[in-house]
Amino acid sequence: MIYLLGGTGFVGGAYQQFFQKQGLAFRNLSRRQFDYTNRDALTQLLREQKPEFLINCAGYTGKPNVDACEWHKAECLFGNAVLPGIVRDACAAADIPWGHISSGCIYTGAAGFTEDNEPNFTFRQNNCSFYSGSKALGEEVLAGAAQCYIWRIRIPFDNLDHPRNYLTKVMQYDRLLDARNSLSELHECVRAMWQCWAKRVPFGIYNVTQPGSVTTREVVELIKESGVCRKEFKFFASEEEFMRLAAKTPRSNCVLDTGKLTRAGIPLTEVHDAIRRALRDWKSSP
Repeated sequence: MIYLLGGTGFVGGAYQQFFQKQGLAFRNLSRRQFDYTNRDALTQLLREQKPEFLINCAGYTGKPNVDACEWHKAECLFGNAVLPGIVRDACAAADIPWGHISSGCIYTGAAGFTEDNEPNFTFRQNNCSFYSGSKALGEEVLAGAAQCYIWRIRIPFDNLDHPRNYLTKVMQYDRLLDARNSLSELHECVRAMWQCWAKRVPFGIYNVTQPGSVTTREVVELIKESGVCRKEFKFFASEEEFMRLAAKTPRSNCVLDTGKLTRAGIPLTEVHDAIRRALRDWKSSP
């Protein structure tokens, strides 16, 4: 039995689909049914039920984007920094291996950051969004945790029209900021994260993004090439204009190195090819 926290979110929902397709027994531990933010209660449950593995997809991202975190700082800090510590303590006490969904948004720049590079888009540099700062604190809380994977994903997308899908966002925004980023194809990355446990690769931090990187303008060209959307896309002249006219907080734009995951025997599709595949199989919302 696998326990899933945050199973109703964008990533958590993909995990549920994956487990169902694979015929794997799992329990989506909903907060409506059980308060897993209670450390003692979660510890007792894990000791009694002894799941094989636990995956924490719970967190606070803000809707429709990270700007919302600037107005809900307490919820954001609890979901992204405090809750991971609660789960860590409960899993350690019950001797349960587990994985935590983190974010590559703790970096900025196109250097190709590895898992060993110090995050540079955090509260400690005083240059980040509250969301990115809280995710970086969450990783600090988990530093040195035993039997724990920390999976960093970036800007998830797939082939289904959805408000949380990056491709949907690109097609819906009035104007776009051109930037270079790593991206995560949702379902392929969920499978890759699970394979870390299934293959028993060493615990630790893994960048779980498609190899390579892509600019916003390249994504737009792929969308137009696919025929999914033929609108006239407009761009901000600069990041300064974007911040002045459209954003409340700085954005992380970064490229992550995926060599560690590849060396572990878990290769992913190159980012441009993954986007083409998603657009080829695009399904619009009803």
